[in-house]
Amino acid sequence: MRKISRRSFLAASAAAAAASVLTACGASSSSSSAASSAASSTASSAASSAAAPAESYTIGICQLVEHEALDAATQGFQDALVAQFGDAVSFDMQNAQNDTATCATICNGFVSAGVDLIMANGTAALQAAQAATADIPILGTSITEYGVALGIDDFDGTVGGNVSGTSDLAPLEEQAAMIVEWMPEAKTAGLLYCSAEANSQYQVDVVQAELEAAGMTVTQYPFSDSNDLSSVCQQAATASDVLYVPTDNTVAANTGIVDGICRPMAKPVFAGEEGICRGCGVATLSISYYDLGYTTGEMAAQILTGEADISTMAIQYTTVTKKYNPTICDELGLTVPEGYEAIAEA
Repeated sequence: MRKISRRSFLAASAAAAAASVLTACGASSSSSSAASSAASSTASSAASSAAAPAESYTIGICQLVEHEALDAATQGFQDALVAQFGDAVSFDMQNAQNDTATCATICNGFVSAGVDLIMANGTAALQAAQAATADIPILGTSITEYGVALGIDDFDGTVGGNVSGTSDLAPLEEQAAMIVEWMPEAKTAGLLYCSAEANSQYQVDVVQAELEAAGMTVTQYPFSDSNDLSSVCQQAATASDVLYVPTDNTVAANTGIVDGICRPMAKPVFAGEEGICRGCGVATLSISYYDLGYTTGEMAAQILTGEADISTMAIQYTTVTKKYNPTICDELGLTVPEGYEAIAEA
């Protein structure tokens, strides 16, 4: 459906006004001439307005860290806005290199520059953007649970104020069921995640409860940053039959470390998203981060043109797909259950 901007609406209204003047005949030739002149002037103004170039927009993008999933979300976001606005939209794209303080610096810079909208890619980026401004619209993406990320009790699906966005939350109960489906004989599970990421903690808590209900012994293995990922992963792989990694940005940026430890030990890793699974996992229930970012871009277009009020925009989600890593599955001798599709090589 073609979207009508406020600019187009005003142009149409002016043209209608001109037509009204033309049909209103006066009693004298002078009044008729005046009406014709007014109509001509109004119509000319409307045509000029309609032909004027679209308003330009500057979007600030704060991405927490570079890795496959977040990169895809950013690309989808930009593609959606370029499809809508063409050259009338520009992006100030900045990467925080997985540093929370840098996220804050970036977002404060966007506020000082007066960008039209901020896209925050990753939980720490969203938190920094919200702290930086209550006025500029903020859209998050690749956020697992907004209530957890923003400290909202009894979150009902709408943040309110100047914040909305999209979520990459896959159904965690189904993630746990996936592990049981693939590894019915497994007795112990290790949940590996970065303790600095609130949404990772949320995910492993839910998965732990589900796996324990299925009869498994579950241990959480938090690490503080990439510096201690290797040692903690070694502990988890040594003590566990199977490992689970949520949609964790630090692991996503360091899948080689996990794979280098777990694959030689023949310890299968189940992942919260496709990028991690491609790097070190055997299976996942994953979303398309590109599609998620594209949806976020469509939301941004609606906000910028005034078609939607961000304060009432509910968080949006996308569907999941069952996928497996054929290389690692073959090497570990795992049988792939029905309904899973192979992850393509990068």
